Amino acid sequence: QVQLVESGGGLVQPGGSLRLSCAASGFTFSTYPMSWYRQAPGKERELVAVISSAGDSTKYADSVKGRFTISKDNAKNTVSLQMNTLKPEDTAVYYCNVRILGIGSWGQGTQVTVSS
Repeated sequence: QVQLVESGGGLVQPGGSLRLSCAASGFTFSTYPMSWYRQAPGKERELVAVISSAGDSTKYADSVKGRFTISKDNAKNTVSLQMNTLKPEDTAVYYCNVRILGIGSWGQGTQVTVSS
C-alpha cells in the first residue's frame, strides 16, 4: 500500500531555513506528481507546492513563492521541500501527498514551528 513518511521539521527562528523530506513507497513514484500541503492550527489544509512526475515542472502557493523549492528524486523515491526565509506564519504541520486514481494519500506530517 501507499506509504508516505515525512521528516525534517522542527523549531527555527524567523528568517531561518529547513528542509523537509518525504520518503514514498508502495507505488510507482516516478509516474506521479507529488505535493506538499500544510495545516496551521484552526485553519484548513492548504496546498503549498506541486511537482510534476518527472520533476521538471513546479507550482507554488503565492505565500511561499520565491522562498520554498520543491524537488523530486525519482531514483530515491523522495520529494523534498526546501524552505528559506521562514516566517512565523509558516508554522504548521506539513504533509506530502500523492493522488492515485482520484484518491489522495497522506503521511503523518511533520511539525514546523517558526518562532523566536
